[in-house]
Amino acid sequence: MESTLLIDHATIISPGNPDRVLHDHALLIESGAIKAVAPSEALRAGSSITQETAVTPGSLLGARIIDAAGKILMPGLINAHTHCYSTFARGLTKTAPAESFEAVLENLWWRLDKALTLEDCYWSALSVLLEAVRSGTTTLIDHHASPRAIRGSLEAVARAFHATGLRGCLCYEVSDRDGAAAARAGLEENAAFIRTCRERHDPRIAAMFGLHASFTLSDETLTAAAALGHDLGCGFHIHTAEDAVDQEHTVRHYGQRVVERLHSQGILGPGSIAAHGVHLSESEMELLSATGTALVHNPQSNLNNAVGIADLTRLHEKGVLTGLGTDAMTTRMGAEVRTALWCQHLLHRDASAGFQAASAALLRHNPRIAGKLFGLPLGEIAKGAPADLILIDYNPPTPLTEENWLGHFVYGIAEAPVDTTIVAGRVLMENRQLRLDLDERKIQARAREQAEALWKRL
Repeated sequence: MESTLLIDHATIISPGNPDRVLHDHALLIESGAIKAVAPSEALRAGSSITQETAVTPGSLLGARIIDAAGKILMPGLINAHTHCYSTFARGLTKTAPAESFEAVLENLWWRLDKALTLEDCYWSALSVLLEAVRSGTTTLIDHHASPRAIRGSLEAVARAFHATGLRGCLCYEVSDRDGAAAARAGLEENAAFIRTCRERHDPRIAAMFGLHASFTLSDETLTAAAALGHDLGCGFHIHTAEDAVDQEHTVRHYGQRVVERLHSQGILGPGSIAAHGVHLSESEMELLSATGTALVHNPQSNLNNAVGIADLTRLHEKGVLTGLGTDAMTTRMGAEVRTALWCQHLLHRDASAGFQAASAALLRHNPRIAGKLFGLPLGEIAKGAPADLILIDYNPPTPLTEENWLGHFVYGIAEAPVDTTIVAGRVLMENRQLRLDLDERKIQARAREQAEALWKRL
């Protein structure tokens, strides 16, 4: 990592209150954090623009300079719900057709995850994280499952994050679907990894307490998880009403709707994530809002699994902290936000619906969700904020201003190529070339070997 890095002549988009679009500006990075933001000429001259951006000429000595002319500089993107292990399902044909969500789980995902080894956990994560670097996704909140390789699985995934330099928040999805022993091992894996993260104080790796979904969790296991999580002071990450089967099973067996059950068990709260939320009642939305629980929308996955479309617009109106994830369908958050918007148009049969809800989920709420988990002001371009940044090749064909930048993002920037990816001041990719001490071709070749062996075990 360069101790001092100057990004010069950029068009800076800084979401915040207020939003800022700064043309021909420079940004100075020192020791992994943003030191100053100022007009390029002034910063290079060492002028004191304000107390916030005061720079002495000496602070630029030895700085490596990246010329960002013709590029957008903005905070790195965040994926608030994904599954790195799902990488090895790409191209898999050894599954029976699935006409229902339950069949998708039973024919594909619950067969795949049971076949994973610890080596698979590492190589599947490493290969997809390289894609994340290329797509400008600098932080990922992962939800892991490997029922026959539980102990040490989160450490295996964390090794991949260390190797690529990305930020990751990890958890293991506890479930009763593989028996009592696997459920206990899942509880222990979460607790052990949470404690390890606390001991290491690594600002790039965080932990949550993972749970699969209400319909695969008994009261006994859910109660045990809640007790452990509360003792550790940790939030929970759980699939929530992704399909109607989750609601039907929970009402039939526990006499409550999914969010009501999770609330009664102490799973909700400002440190927790409820993923999907496709089949929620108005009262459940209000309960999520009242408890400060984040709801992460995954539109491409929901369409792919034919489970429905979450009402992101209504959740946003209810004051729910709504984020955006990919559920492992992609690492490109720009593609996901566009899909989220089209889904709201279709759901409400209104071509004006959902713009604020979809864009806010990715660009405003994901940083809030991740910021609480890492204890850092992510998603900001301000003095002292972590230098998690991306440069995007985008030369706007129309004026780019503070009033219209969201339109430029959704309809242009989101599809433009990422040129440079930086996390904590470390340049992971520049000029679309990885700057990691990794051989990408060898990694993908090894990943293919692991995947082929996994497929044979299926």
